Amino acid sequence: MNTVSPRKSSRRGRRDGRSVAGSEPATRRCIASGALLPKAEMLRFVIGPEGDVVPDLEEKLPGRGLWLSADRDVVNTACAKNLFAKAARRKVTVSNDLPDRVDALLAGRCSGLIGLARRAGEVEAGFEKVRSRLRGGTAGLVLAASDGADDGRRKVRALAPDVPLCDVMSGVELGRAMARDNVVHVAVAPGRLADRLRSELNRLAGIRQVCTGG
Repeated sequence: MNTVSPRKSSRRGRRDGRSVAGSEPATRRCIASGALLPKAEMLRFVIGPEGDVVPDLEEKLPGRGLWLSADRDVVNTACAKNLFAKAARRKVTVSNDLPDRVDALLAGRCSGLIGLARRAGEVEAGFEKVRSRLRGGTAGLVLAASDGADDGRRKVRALAPDVPLCDVMSGVELGRAMARDNVVHVAVAPGRLADRLRSELNRLAGIRQVCTGG
């Protein structure tokens, strides 16, 4: 039977920002605040071949990673104070719309995960279907449109106060992910997709500077 030594195991990270089972979450240091934070709460950037700062949210691009907390103010500070160049120790080019590019990339990742869950049959859309899942205990995550009515959000929350609720994406964004025009409520089945989606939504909330519903 093949085994992995403890030393090797401790060095193997996961792309979802967690270390292997039984170890602490993988961390990186924010170049703006100096704080050591879990990767799942951060954004990776690299310097491209032309010297431009490139968001690398999938953490796959070559080169030294420059990490920031997933917070729009932190990204703005890094841009304004030339922190990318200081950390990279070279001249770099930072586009004025970098925070908006990060927003769009994160929103795209969230939409993609919702789409995966939809094709896997792990999501339901619409208040009645979401309520049914919550009452049946088959929801691991609830999404509510950021521009939806507060009353509907409160009703969903009252049905299952312990189920995480994220209200970061708009009804149009949720609808696009669900191949519809507009969606206000979505329930995602418990599992890895729900966990990954919640992590990405939390990063998006930081960039959009909104407080999620829980």
